Amino acid sequence: MPSLRRIRPLRARLLLLLAVVGPGVITANVDNDAGGITTYSVAGAHFGYSLLWMLGLVALALIIIQEMSARLGIVTGKGLADLIRESLGVRATAAIIGIVVFVNLANTVSEFAGVAASMEIFGISKYISVPLAALGVWLLIVKGNYKQVERIFLVASAIYLSYILSGILAKPPWGTVSQAFVIPSFHFDGAYITIFVTIIGTTIAPWMQFYQQASIVDKGLKVDDIAYERIDVIVGSIFAVVVAAFITIACAATIFASGQQIETAADAAQALGPLAGEYASILFALGLLNASVFSAAILPLSTAYVVCEAFGWESGVSRDWTDAPIFFWVYTALIVLGAAIILLPFQSLIDVMLASQTLNGVLLPVILITMLRLINDKRIMGKYVNGRVFNIISWAMVVVLIFLTVILVISSVFPGFFSALGMG
Repeated sequence: MPSLRRIRPLRARLLLLLAVVGPGVITANVDNDAGGITTYSVAGAHFGYSLLWMLGLVALALIIIQEMSARLGIVTGKGLADLIRESLGVRATAAIIGIVVFVNLANTVSEFAGVAASMEIFGISKYISVPLAALGVWLLIVKGNYKQVERIFLVASAIYLSYILSGILAKPPWGTVSQAFVIPSFHFDGAYITIFVTIIGTTIAPWMQFYQQASIVDKGLKVDDIAYERIDVIVGSIFAVVVAAFITIACAATIFASGQQIETAADAAQALGPLAGEYASILFALGLLNASVFSAAILPLSTAYVVCEAFGWESGVSRDWTDAPIFFWVYTALIVLGAAIILLPFQSLIDVMLASQTLNGVLLPVILITMLRLINDKRIMGKYVNGRVFNIISWAMVVVLIFLTVILVISSVFPGFFSALGMG
């Protein structure tokens, strides 16, 4: 029966794919965190559909970068911080790790801010929601093993569908939306340039390469899994960008169309109620809560991996506290600090958020150039180095990202720079 012969290998390949799926989907979707959702919400609320055209290019860049990260992890069996230490030495690695820790702490604070804001929409105080969320994510990582944690994270990734439903409930003009995806538009003013670059910065963040590669090593993927892990990366990246598009669409169809202004994702969730209906508002708020809790678990975990890899200490979710004490202490410290800062009644987060965004912009080109050096080193990659075409695309993309991150840094440090040039 030839049909059965074809079905059995197909089933085997599907089961293998399902066994490999995880690192790519989880990493890409965690990047739609409280800061990312705020960025896409503001983009739609302030600029309508005019930024949708760039999301296809962002998806392509994300796929290329995350594929290189996955390949590095699978072929070398080492995390990115470990490879950076071997490539750049301990001093340079320590400087990079110091920036990563600060940026990830600032981002962890913003995730707990997202928890607080989303639950306050439902009338629950941050003094209840934040400690409960912090305890929940701490227990998940400290008491769980890698397989259990990954399954929960994959379920959390699926909850991002709530944003797609919010976008549909907003009833946008789909003809206009379709045109916005294929017809580029650009405005030479400071606010537009800043949000343009920030979308790239929030979609392609340095922590992603560290976390994805570490989770691939922790999961134990081998060279035979490369093709399946590529599918994982592609599916995760496309899904994450589709979610970002629907967040933008939901806010453009309602808040932008009504002429309102928002500053945060929580503002967007509240504004959607009278404009798109209560269900759209609830789905948006639940999406923000899910994203914030999800990311509050991943960002400290990424940091713990980075610190331990950089200095050769034991790490891994499947290990226990006695085997990897520093790994779990770093994770615990970031959870406690991130939650505690949010609970301070007088603390302003604006300066911390700006500083972390700027440092992300400084760090990203360094990480990408280092990755390209490593991925083209035949001593560690063998036949799995980049091909010529892939290298041309990758280096061109890095040059563009460096140019855009320089703009982001300038706009963050000198807010009136573009206005002075007549662009504001």
